[in-house]
Amino acid sequence: MIKNGKFFLPPSKDGSDFKELFKQLAAAGAGRPLGNDGFPAGPWTPDLLAEAISQIDSNRVGVDLRTVQLWFQENDKGISTANIRWLARVFGCDDPTATSEWQVELSAAQSRLAAKRRGSKKAENSVALGAPDLDRIATADDEPDFPAELDTNGGRSRRRFSLARRSEALFSRGSPLDLPASVFAGATALGFLSYITGIHNTTYVRADGFLKQVGFLWAPNWTFVFMVLLPLFFAFIIELLVFWKYEGRLKLVAHGGRVENDDVWERSVEASSYTYWAVFFICVLFAGLFQWIGVCLIPLINGGGNYAIDWGKITLVRPEVISVPMSIVFTGLAYLYMCLCFYLFFAGLILLHTLVHDLWRIGEVSKNWAGVDYPYEVSEVSLRVMRGIFRCTVLGILIAICMKVQSSYLTSNGKNIVTWLVGDMLSAFQMRNNVSDGFRYRMPTHYSSLLVAISTCVVFLYGSIRLGVGRQRHFPLWRMSTVVALLFAGYLLIDAFAGFSIILGVAVLLSIYGLCDPRFGQWRASKLGNHQRVS
Repeated sequence: MIKNGKFFLPPSKDGSDFKELFKQLAAAGAGRPLGNDGFPAGPWTPDLLAEAISQIDSNRVGVDLRTVQLWFQENDKGISTANIRWLARVFGCDDPTATSEWQVELSAAQSRLAAKRRGSKKAENSVALGAPDLDRIATADDEPDFPAELDTNGGRSRRRFSLARRSEALFSRGSPLDLPASVFAGATALGFLSYITGIHNTTYVRADGFLKQVGFLWAPNWTFVFMVLLPLFFAFIIELLVFWKYEGRLKLVAHGGRVENDDVWERSVEASSYTYWAVFFICVLFAGLFQWIGVCLIPLINGGGNYAIDWGKITLVRPEVISVPMSIVFTGLAYLYMCLCFYLFFAGLILLHTLVHDLWRIGEVSKNWAGVDYPYEVSEVSLRVMRGIFRCTVLGILIAICMKVQSSYLTSNGKNIVTWLVGDMLSAFQMRNNVSDGFRYRMPTHYSSLLVAISTCVVFLYGSIRLGVGRQRHFPLWRMSTVVALLFAGYLLIDAFAGFSIILGVAVLLSIYGLCDPRFGQWRASKLGNHQRVS
């Protein structure tokens, strides 16, 4: 039969499962355009079928070639509910009636495949383990599984180690206090060790005669960052991930169950596996090991080095405070703790990116199914997600600011970091410029802090584009963007001119207000409007 210039086959309704039915239709070329001679153009291939599905006008997301390849392979994979619709459009030759018939037939064939697979799995488990397996059949069948290994001790199969899944589990499983409390406890332990070793509050006289406070507890990039900012950063990410996994995603994907949603989310996390490993190696090897060797170990052993004296190298100018071996041990522990914490920081940013991408894809699919521009539920969830990302972005830039402020202070002529910032603020009113004063040292923290600031801003920008641009429902995205831009500008202007601390202080105050109220007073206006409508 011919429909719309394409080769059409009606549903056979012979009780075949999805694999059997799809094999017949693909070999026959059902839904393919007719050739110049009026005969079918030939069988479907994965490339041709993926291209045909992606060219459907209402399919804005498209389909992955790997997904289509799974349909052609001899495996237990079926087809997800969303892709049944597009495959029915192809086999139905864009005819509404035929498409509806094929959608019913493909759904029934998928159900028969799931029942057959469930029965075979129960039989295999009964023979191998002597006990029936749990009924865990997900409907999103056309996504690739992850390899499993056999545990010879208990005989139960388990998946291979995955850094992505383990990292995600640190944020989304267990108590929400576990990760923030662990980071805070590590910083507290380092503070106690610095007090015991005597470097918690120590000064030295620089070669030009200026007295500098370089105690460990006076360094905001080691105290305020790890005791306040990072625990808050992790707490906000945990809150957002738990909301998305156990409430937001289930609300939007109403056709799927809890097991299905968990499986799809795990596949989204696992898709960034190489990114997690790359970040892990960079943080541990370069930011941790190599930086410790170059900045601390070599100067402590050989002496000298074009780096500013801080709590880690105070023994070079005041050997009576702490010995060289003790400094090596303490700095080694501190840098190990630091690199692991910053790996978790970047892992949190990767999870935020994954969450935004997952929400955006669901929003695109829901537009096709619901037949409206942007469903209300997706808009509400997007609003909450952007508030959480905004908070994390503000905290990330504040972390970068603490790192750069401490690094700039070490090269300045300030006695301690507080008097240096206050003096800079006063110098703006007294028309004095002290920016060029001080020593010139290598400052690797300037580079690492820039990476932290840019990474957090990129995630916020990605979320704004995916979830906030062109949406009908208004929320204060421009206010969030203004605060982020002002805070990032304050970071860039640190130690650039006399009075930079004024701009930095205003940006920090606005960001603190945004952390407390990311709605920026919008809830008050909404509440007032509701009262006016009631009255």
